[in-house]
Amino acid sequence: MNDDRTPGGSPDAEGEWGGGPGPGEAREGVSEPVEPTEPVKPAPTGRERLARGLWPPRVNRNQLTVALLLFVLGLGLAVQVRSTSENSPLRGARQEDLVRILDEVDSRTERLEAEKRKLENQRSELENSSDQAEEARRQTRERARQLGVLAGTVAAEGPGIRMTVDDPAGAVESHMLLDAIQELRAAGAEAIEVNDVRVVTSTHFTDSDGGIRIDGREVSAPYRFEVIGEPKDIEPALNIPGGVVQTMEKEQATVSITRSEKIVVDALRSAERPDYAQSPSQ
Repeated sequence: MNDDRTPGGSPDAEGEWGGGPGPGEAREGVSEPVEPTEPVKPAPTGRERLARGLWPPRVNRNQLTVALLLFVLGLGLAVQVRSTSENSPLRGARQEDLVRILDEVDSRTERLEAEKRKLENQRSELENSSDQAEEARRQTRERARQLGVLAGTVAAEGPGIRMTVDDPAGAVESHMLLDAIQELRAAGAEAIEVNDVRVVTSTHFTDSDGGIRIDGREVSAPYRFEVIGEPKDIEPALNIPGGVVQTMEKEQATVSITRSEKIVVDALRSAERPDYAQSPSQ
């Protein structure tokens, strides 16, 4: 009689023989070994990706050439800026001198604004006047008087300064006086006279053996300037650091400036008719 039992088997509670655990089945009470797994690395952050992209640097030859050129350009600009600042006449100026220069710039701005308002008022008066023809004639006469002062064909008086330049060494040259005239005009001078010679837009200065010629007329030291304008604007403009007064004093000249409420400029010039320039209406 054949015995249907599997080797290694044992009868169960009902007397039946059963086999052992099949493949893939775990025995009760026995744990299967677990294979170790690698830890999951976190995804890199944006900062880490940026750092990896920047370092180590990947530089080619073209990038090195551009970097070198930019370095040379920056170095040149730095040297130029430093050289300019060191040569500036205002570098060693005192605080009160800088404040005075700033006040002068503000005064020039105020003069320009006042002139603008004056012209706007004249336009309004001309537009709103009931007798526009008479208003136009009045403004024309006033404008002609102003142009006569500027052209030197009429005398003028008003507040201003007197400046005397004493030059015992004879070192003051024509370009220094011309610089003084330019500085006076920039400060708002309206009428200028030097040693009884009226200074206008066409005035020229030249050096001569005996001194300086103004419009061909020879003058000698001391050079006396009669200037009509706002004294509080004109005097600081002449005394700025590196200005005309310091330039002349470096040549051993002596410069004195006095303010006055009444300066008379009565040296006249004859009206000259232009040879070529004409009004478009002619």
